[in-house]
Amino acid sequence: MLRRVRGRLLTFLGVLGPGFITAMVDNDAGGIFTYSEAGARWGYIPLWTLLPITLLLIVNQEMCSRMGAVTGKGLSDLIREEFGLRTTVLMMGLLLLVNFTNIAANFAGIAGAMELLPVTRYISVPLGALLVWVLVVKGTYQSVEKVFLAASAFYVAYVVSAVLVEPDWGSAMTSTLRPVMMADRSYLAVMVGLVGTSVAPWMQFYLQAAVVEKGIDSRQYRDTRIEVVVGCVMMAVVAFFIIVACAGAIWENGPRPIQSAAEAAEALLPLGPYAYALFAGGLLASSLFASSILPLSTAYTVCEGLGLESGVDNDFDEAPSFYWMYTLLIALGAGVVLIPGFPMVRMILLSQVLNGILLPVVMIFVVKLVNRRDLMHEWTNGPIYNVIAWVSVAVMIGLSALLAVFSVFPTGPVTSMPSVP
Repeated sequence: MLRRVRGRLLTFLGVLGPGFITAMVDNDAGGIFTYSEAGARWGYIPLWTLLPITLLLIVNQEMCSRMGAVTGKGLSDLIREEFGLRTTVLMMGLLLLVNFTNIAANFAGIAGAMELLPVTRYISVPLGALLVWVLVVKGTYQSVEKVFLAASAFYVAYVVSAVLVEPDWGSAMTSTLRPVMMADRSYLAVMVGLVGTSVAPWMQFYLQAAVVEKGIDSRQYRDTRIEVVVGCVMMAVVAFFIIVACAGAIWENGPRPIQSAAEAAEALLPLGPYAYALFAGGLLASSLFASSILPLSTAYTVCEGLGLESGVDNDFDEAPSFYWMYTLLIALGAGVVLIPGFPMVRMILLSQVLNGILLPVVMIFVVKLVNRRDLMHEWTNGPIYNVIAWVSVAVMIGLSALLAVFSVFPTGPVTSMPSVP
């Protein structure tokens, strides 16, 4: 029995990486800003949304990891083969635009975190860009994955900072289990934003490409699925503590909107330097983390879609298009943040809007592909799983429509709400 448990644990550790990393990096600068905004405006009340969000994320991530393990191909590769080059190029163009806004938003997160020290963005952003470029271009998949897994540990900073704030834990736990709907535009906008930032299109492409490059096949699928679920749950746990920290530090002293995740960190300063430093440090680490992953995901997607060589295990000479794409995205993403007067908050909000619009399209491709028996054989979705998947698609289309409406018609002033008993 002990030998079997040990064997399963070793197998799990062997496949650990793609699912866990993809879910954790979802808490990037845009995500941290959205969670902070939710806590600052509405306190503990939005916490209930994390349960259905986690289910949505698990469903999407599990299907993509399963396709990668069974077919040995990336998502854009399968879309090109099954739906044609024209559809693939259109989808890649949209994804390239969406991912670029996310990349710029994460370099904006680096700038905001370092300016708290204070270090000017004209130093921090170029250094951050150089660091993430060297990490991937000079590394192998195995070494890069180890760095990414180590970087995930920095998210513990948000757990500790929330504890140091000493929030109302009773209200937090009650709100997590009690759904609250209100006919208030700003509340609905926050709810839509939470979903939009937690289930992003790039995640599906990166996860499947990473599963393929790591060499995970159908024999290791069960352990890969466990890893995906663990990563999604941990993502929600980090989001929970970010919302709780801002609810305790900001909302309990008067609900108000915030302009950046860095502003949320500053609000923790009166509660002690450690809570402030941990929140700011978490923002810096997560922004650097995402600034590596998002260009990498985009380079995977574009090169696979065009049938070009890709992968971190290749040298620059073996996959020049892959590495030049990665380099260009980093340079442009960092460059726009250095433009004087660059609207960092607007860029983060734009990235969430575009994520929400593209996600249902990607989800439809995923569900149709995973149900192709000639591709997946006995690994297609079952009836119950398909119901969950298509309901998720319908929900995301509805939320995307709401997100578009809220983007065109800005929400009104912040409404003060009592804490949930």
